[in-house]
Amino acid sequence: MKVIKRDGRVVDFDKSKIKIAVEKANKEVTQKEKASSEDIKIIIQYIEELNKKRILVEDVQDIIEKKLMEFGKYELAKKYIVYRYTRALIRKSNTTDASLLGLIRNGNKNLYNNNNEVNAIMASTQRDLIVGEVSKDLTRRILLPEKIIKAWDNGEIYFHDSEYFIQPIFNSCIVNISDMLDNGTIINGMMIESPKSFQIACTILTQIIGSIANNQYGEQLIDIASLGKYLRKSKEKIIKDIEEELQDKIDKSIKEQIIEKRLKAEIYAGVQIIQCQINTLMTTSGHIPNVALILRLDEDDEFIEENAIIVEEIFNQRILGIKNEMGENIIPKFPKLLYILDKLNCLEKNKYDYITKLAIECTKKGGYLSYISAKNMKEKFYMSVGKFNQGIVTINLPQIAIIADGDEKKFWKILDQRLNLCKEALMCRHYALISTTSDISPIHWKNGAIARLKSGEKIDRFLCDDYSNLSLGYIGLYEMTKLMKKVTLDTKEGMKFAKNVLEYLNNTISRWKKENNIEFVLYGIYLPKLNQFFAKKDRENFGTIEGITDKDEYTNSYQINDEVEIDLYNKIKLEKDLQKIASSNTPLVVKQSDIEDMENFVKFIYNELKYVVFE
Repeated sequence: MKVIKRDGRVVDFDKSKIKIAVEKANKEVTQKEKASSEDIKIIIQYIEELNKKRILVEDVQDIIEKKLMEFGKYELAKKYIVYRYTRALIRKSNTTDASLLGLIRNGNKNLYNNNNEVNAIMASTQRDLIVGEVSKDLTRRILLPEKIIKAWDNGEIYFHDSEYFIQPIFNSCIVNISDMLDNGTIINGMMIESPKSFQIACTILTQIIGSIANNQYGEQLIDIASLGKYLRKSKEKIIKDIEEELQDKIDKSIKEQIIEKRLKAEIYAGVQIIQCQINTLMTTSGHIPNVALILRLDEDDEFIEENAIIVEEIFNQRILGIKNEMGENIIPKFPKLLYILDKLNCLEKNKYDYITKLAIECTKKGGYLSYISAKNMKEKFYMSVGKFNQGIVTINLPQIAIIADGDEKKFWKILDQRLNLCKEALMCRHYALISTTSDISPIHWKNGAIARLKSGEKIDRFLCDDYSNLSLGYIGLYEMTKLMKKVTLDTKEGMKFAKNVLEYLNNTISRWKKENNIEFVLYGIYLPKLNQFFAKKDRENFGTIEGITDKDEYTNSYQINDEVEIDLYNKIKLEKDLQKIASSNTPLVVKQSDIEDMENFVKFIYNELKYVVFE
């Protein structure tokens, strides 16, 4: 028998939940009024003998009330009814009025502070924030179990997807842009055929980015290597046109100069389209699309020469910047750039080292550039086109350590309890996406960004196996270690304990994967407002703890706090050992101001590290 929950989820009938509910009500009445074990057994047996394939959770509760009254347990039934009615009132009460009115009147400081990348006064932004507040309210009152809400409010965990939970959309994805350009796509009901030139390919690319951004709420990754073939098409067309125009009227060398000049103009215009369009696109959420371009030079790439020219031009234009409303040149934040260091560009006297030197110049100017070592990054996520993230839940590690107070047995017990909560919250995100049809977001599901499903086809198979994942985030490994072992992460004892915890988290999500046939990943989330949220909650709940809650925010993921006096390379070496255990998609965050010789450091990234982001 299946039980239909209030949020539409269908779950297996679990008789233990009836027993737990009645026993909770039993605690509220005298011995005479309590339901016996036999009474509870009869209620469960009655429900089972209905032989229904499906039953509403409300009908189950009605039966429990009716049976309790039949047994003469009127006081007990009353307690159960009052509890049920109270929960219904909580679900129905609206908690968003004040925050929404504050938003409209420009007085909701929390919303403005949490969305400082957008102009919260603009109507388009307010529309998205209003929808987000309504979604959060419904998520808290109706869709998520009460224990998850309570854990969230206590700062035990953080549920990331509440602003969009009422919609069957997901977090982030790696766009299959090669398929969309090569085989065409459809945007707003209009067919977009495969482009015949580089400029047109760049234009279509930005249209795809805008459409995707309007139908999801996280980052989209785009592999620029897909554009190489279209630059070659442009070159071939330019050569053909020149041959037809000039034939044998001028010298071959002059003809080649004209071809080169026109091709440079084509490259410049195409890359400018990408940079300008992305930074002037306004999505329905009031944001510039959250997009990252993967820049790689693969020796097996048929179009590596063309892609090298494209990457070079992207860096040149990023260094030059774009003009703001005051007419001043600034370095735009988007698109973010992920530069892959490989055999041909790793600054070891290779063919494309000049491009890496441009990347370094871009980094020095604050060009929002990250580096990935193809040599060390075994999980080449940029090759997993069409993969997406269903959602994220983050666990507060320092709080567990505060409660355990040095007692390791207690620590591991609480960690297990909190991880079970995280899993339940993540599965709520998963269940919310089940039975979603392709028509919800055609650009993703029907037109190639992720899949090529038929109209009305369900996306369910993409929620399992390794098509997508659910992320378990974690915060404050540093503070957790300091609390439990009274030492910092740079000590042998501290590092051993931290590694044990990370390995335990990894083993736990591996078990979840086997149990549910869903890929779970460990994600050291890089989000200052989340670090601040947990620190603030723990300060409210446990007071000011020196070196822990007396700070504005906890330390990100597995990083070593700046209070530790250690040189940069030794700090990175220690963090690298933790990164090996943690997921590769957790970057090492480095302050650019700490680097004296950027070229040597980039070589160090290629040879020793996986993934580095510069602050």
